[in-house]
Amino acid sequence: MIRKRTRARECALQFLYQLEINPAPLEELLKEFWNLDDQKDVSDDIREFSEAVIRGTWEHRDEIDRVVNNYADNWTIGRMAAIDRNILRFAVFELLYRGDIPPKVTINEAVNLAKKFSQEESGKFVNGILDKINHTEQPRIPKADAEKDG
Repeated sequence: MIRKRTRARECALQFLYQLEINPAPLEELLKEFWNLDDQKDVSDDIREFSEAVIRGTWEHRDEIDRVVNNYADNWTIGRMAAIDRNILRFAVFELLYRGDIPPKVTINEAVNLAKKFSQEESGKFVNGILDKINHTEQPRIPKADAEKDG
């Protein structure tokens, strides 16, 4: 059985990919997304976590893209496969803005999603970038504040 947060991250990945391919107003697209047949069975807690990741990633995407570009040797975020790019985006959001989630969990989930939805090599690619970011970048909000908001 798939864990709730894993399922929530899968939903976030699907949504962010869809948003990038077919841009539309976020709230409008979210309403459509949750009404899709394969999303109707999603529980409220999965939807809540997924939307928090989606909104946070979207809100901070310019900074997130700059951070990814700084750590992706010989790559720019625009040249990356769309799946890998969006996995990196929401994982960097979690690393920098969600102090309530252990970095190892975020990185492991991102690597597993890259292996599942992209190519086998994508797992190594995503892991390398996220590991560097995790060991170098400082969280953008103090952990105590993140726990209050989480």
